[in-house]
Amino acid sequence: MSSKKRMTAVALTVAALSLGSIGVASADDKGAAKSAAHAANKAAHDANHAAKEALVVATIGVDAATIKTRRAAGESLAMTPAQATEKKANLTAHVTEKVNAVGGKEMGHKGPKPPKSPKPPKAPRP
Repeated sequence: MSSKKRMTAVALTVAALSLGSIGVASADDKGAAKSAAHAANKAAHDANHAAKEALVVATIGVDAATIKTRRAAGESLAMTPAQATEKKANLTAHVTEKVNAVGGKEMGHKGPKPPKSPKPPKAPRP
């Protein structure tokens, strides 16, 4: 994400949170305070959503409108339909290979544990 977009997202978030805090602090009654808090939460949510959307747009390199249109049409952001079909076709074979694999380094993040050494005998009590 470019620093200009990042700064814009941060500025919007700070502004939304600041306005919400000021609105809540200056409210005279509980109804106004709840309304201001709700508005602040919505503004913060909208700013957070805009920041996430900007990050996705910057990462993928496709504008937000195109992403929304493609998602509505059922497309995936992760891979093309051809890639998805290929992955699905190989999925059963891949899982079967992993299930049938004999233990080794792939058996956990550190591999199999070595056997424990026997404990030394305890000394008799006096």
